[in-house]
Amino acid sequence: MSWDRQELANFVAVIGATLLIAGYWRYSTQQELLLASKILLIGGVVGVLAGIALGFHGIRDHFSKRSSQLGTNTTILLVAVGAVLVILNFLGFQHHKRYDLTSEKLFTLSDQTRKIVGGLKNDVTIVRFSKTADQQFNDLMTEYRSLSSHLKSQIVDPQEKPDVAKQYGAQHMGDVIVASGPRKETLSPSGDASEQDLTSAILKVTRDKQKTICFVSGHGEKALNDDQTTGYSLADQGLKKEDYATKPINLVSQNGVPSDCDAVVIAGPTQAYFPQETAALKKYLDGGGKALIEVDPETNPKLDDIFQAWNVNVGDNVVIDASGMGQILGAGPGIPLVVDYGASPITKNLTRHMTFFPLARTVSPADKSKSTPETVELLKTSPQSFTTPKLEHEVKFDSKTDKSGPLTLGVAAKRNDEKHGRLVVIGDSDFAANQAIGQASNGDLFYNTINWLAEDENLISIRPKSATNRHVSLTESQAVGLRWLDLFFLPGIVILSGIYVWWKRR
Repeated sequence: MSWDRQELANFVAVIGATLLIAGYWRYSTQQELLLASKILLIGGVVGVLAGIALGFHGIRDHFSKRSSQLGTNTTILLVAVGAVLVILNFLGFQHHKRYDLTSEKLFTLSDQTRKIVGGLKNDVTIVRFSKTADQQFNDLMTEYRSLSSHLKSQIVDPQEKPDVAKQYGAQHMGDVIVASGPRKETLSPSGDASEQDLTSAILKVTRDKQKTICFVSGHGEKALNDDQTTGYSLADQGLKKEDYATKPINLVSQNGVPSDCDAVVIAGPTQAYFPQETAALKKYLDGGGKALIEVDPETNPKLDDIFQAWNVNVGDNVVIDASGMGQILGAGPGIPLVVDYGASPITKNLTRHMTFFPLARTVSPADKSKSTPETVELLKTSPQSFTTPKLEHEVKFDSKTDKSGPLTLGVAAKRNDEKHGRLVVIGDSDFAANQAIGQASNGDLFYNTINWLAEDENLISIRPKSATNRHVSLTESQAVGLRWLDLFFLPGIVILSGIYVWWKRR
């Protein structure tokens, strides 16, 4: 069989195109330009060019016809559009940009994760033991690795590599283990490791020392083991996720503040402290101690000696917020909402964030002209707020006895001497209780305060958020009405509209 020049050119061009397709397919599946793929691509280009060269006269004669010219114009237009799309796709791949449209920014790494991972000084490896790849986990690891060259991740099949599973101590299929040197932290064997879990594990395997936060008990304070709405069990869990140890202390039985307390929390005492307890706390703070004192309205814990020594004035009042902003959270005027914060490391990340305080009193600097200790007004209410002596059924502003806003609900103070003592006083303890700590940015305020007191400023941040429950609960009658709307009313409108159009056009 003899081929003419044009048939040979067509054959060579087809072979070249086939090689190009095969080379691209190998590259796209292997995600790496290996030698075999290079040979196929080069051979394909040579084949296509050779086919064009051999059949050049036939191509020229074909395109000299008018019908061919019209077809050529259409082909060129289609190729141009395709080329534009290819270029746009390439640019999008090279300059990857994701947009997180969820209100809680669930698919964007939090400020806390960026600070902790971005500040890594030691290598950290995250290993997921599984037989199959997990796209969600892979995407999350891509985000983590982009923050630091010290972070590595991999997926390992423990049955194929039992030595690796033994090295990391994996016990179950789906284990996610975070390791740094000899230290390891194993997450839930479900394999569904959240950002908060991973960041907490990274923190635990990289910190040099675990600090202890002591919660004073014995005077009706919020309890760490109380899982009721007014308890502090969620605050306890959150502190442990940031690698703090927590424990209750009794100032009487332990004869003061134990030496291993890196910071002390007094969360809403309802009974007065004994003079010797107040003296012990004052001695602790004067010696460079750190404390958070949360004082609810209509209580008197007898801590005035401490407040005076630290230039803090705790008002004998209740703050009323008449701005109506609390309605955003379904709150009444007795729950002031705060969006205005002072210039402190505690609140520097809370700009454009809300915090709210169920039943609060004013806490402000006693003398703003004093420079020692250095005091900052942390939390300021709206101008429409005001104070009242006590919360009653109907409250109105009285210019003779009440003070109008903005009002201060919290103060941070520190001494710039060799001891470096720190104190934060907030006129409410319920903002960090179980019912409120997960709402708005209340949790961030509480944890940032502990971070500042424990001198862990690198942890001060906005933490990962959980998805808001947006389920709609319907009564039985509402459900029946919705079912009738879906099954009969809407289809009926469509049918009647169709009949009307047919009747008009017949």
